[in-house]
Amino acid sequence: MQPLLSVRELNITLATKPILSGITFDLQAGDILGVVGLRSAGKSVLLQVLAGIHPPTSGDVQIEGITLEWRAQIAQRLGIEFVPQTPPLVELMPVLNNIFLGREYGRRRLDQAAMATIAYQWLERFGLPRSLAHQRASDLNEEERQLVALIRAFVRPFRILILDESFSALSFARQQVVLQYLRERAATGVGIILSSDDLNLIFSITNRLLVLYQGRQAALRTTVNTTPREVVELMVGSVRQERVTPLIWAFENYYQAQQQAESLRQRQQQLQHNLAEQDSLNRELVRQLQTQMIALDQLNRALQEANHRLIVEREAERKALARELHDQVIQDLLSFNYQLEHVEEEIEQPTILTELQNIRHGIREVVAMLRQMCSDLRPPTLDSHGLAAALRSLVSQWSEQTGIRVELNLVEPLDRWSETIELTVFRIVQEGLNNVRKHARASQVFLEVRRTSAAGIMVRLADNGRGMETPPDLRSLSEQQHFGLISISERVSLLRGTLQIGPSAWGGLELQVEIPNPAPFPTSEGIGVN
Repeated sequence: MQPLLSVRELNITLATKPILSGITFDLQAGDILGVVGLRSAGKSVLLQVLAGIHPPTSGDVQIEGITLEWRAQIAQRLGIEFVPQTPPLVELMPVLNNIFLGREYGRRRLDQAAMATIAYQWLERFGLPRSLAHQRASDLNEEERQLVALIRAFVRPFRILILDESFSALSFARQQVVLQYLRERAATGVGIILSSDDLNLIFSITNRLLVLYQGRQAALRTTVNTTPREVVELMVGSVRQERVTPLIWAFENYYQAQQQAESLRQRQQQLQHNLAEQDSLNRELVRQLQTQMIALDQLNRALQEANHRLIVEREAERKALARELHDQVIQDLLSFNYQLEHVEEEIEQPTILTELQNIRHGIREVVAMLRQMCSDLRPPTLDSHGLAAALRSLVSQWSEQTGIRVELNLVEPLDRWSETIELTVFRIVQEGLNNVRKHARASQVFLEVRRTSAAGIMVRLADNGRGMETPPDLRSLSEQQHFGLISISERVSLLRGTLQIGPSAWGGLELQVEIPNPAPFPTSEGIGVN
């Protein structure tokens, strides 16, 4: 039987570096295929290729025997619907128009009533009010945005549905609604491909698993014939217990915590109806909460250690990639540019000479872009000249790119700290400036870095933007996938520092971070970045 989707030897290369290589699999009618792997394993890139957004470097993708052309409109005509990790909504349009954008009912005159009826049914299925259909997309929270993107795909006819991390923004209850719908559609012969960091969710819905490791196809397994531990071993490329066990433990306990949190939420709603009659249930809830706090404390310690390992490995990968790009790719491009310069001196034909000059100009632009990528991955100034020089360079580039003026105050003396502390402070400032750019609507930023009386380091970052409610609800920010402050909080916590968030003297928001020195990670191994 001809498969719905056939992928053969799919490869993608960027700047001589392979992003995906050797991806081969079939998707049959009724299949639900899970794509799993660590971050940067290539999951999103693969799904975007299958959705017709990006062409591969080589390989073949066929939809029921028809070779896929890499344009999203062509893919949709072949029956592919794709829901990306970040939903692309038209911010000023109502939800109703976003759901049916490009697929409106009615030829000469839009059938608003028919579209509204369908939208209402879907909103009610997810426990959302009908009035949401008439709100602007810009007023939605992250979960509502993700649900609108899913509904937009669900109301369209499709043969293949591709979901890229579409569950992380959803509550546990709404995840179950989506999973039930996917099971119903798979039963009708639709093929489904989805990715998620939640292995329990993946195992609960899929019949096959495609495991990626560093852009390569590590395995293609039948779900019922494999285990989460085997999948994690393939994802991390190791069977070492100290690498696999923390991730397995975190996956399992995260899923249990989700279920328990959903159960507690439902019971709390029941209590709100009649607290007097539910007094005994309230006492039971308190007992369960105490038990849950103990379990969450254990989970937090495991997640903290796993997060520490991920941060260390990510920084090491960034450093290695930046070094490889700088030492190999950029140097090769400069060498080619130098050779072309010599060739120009020997060519007298103006047309060919102009073309060579255009090629050299293009090479210089690529080199500049790669140098910026290297700087973003691992600023060389940080390693060679220290934190103060790296912050001056970062602030100068950021201010030039955003047009936001930065008042930088580096209180001397700023001697060299350990690599861990300097890199952590740099990433905190980098993340803080990104938050200002994305959310603050500020015109001015104040940044101060100085030593504390206890030989630690103090960072103050303030702006004159619109500010936010303080203290912030980190859980709410996580649910909305606003991870900037969460990332800063995690980095500060790993170094046993303190983070204070409040209104700034300029009317915006101020972050104040203090990191002690030395600051060991609370395990026997310590913390370090190679």
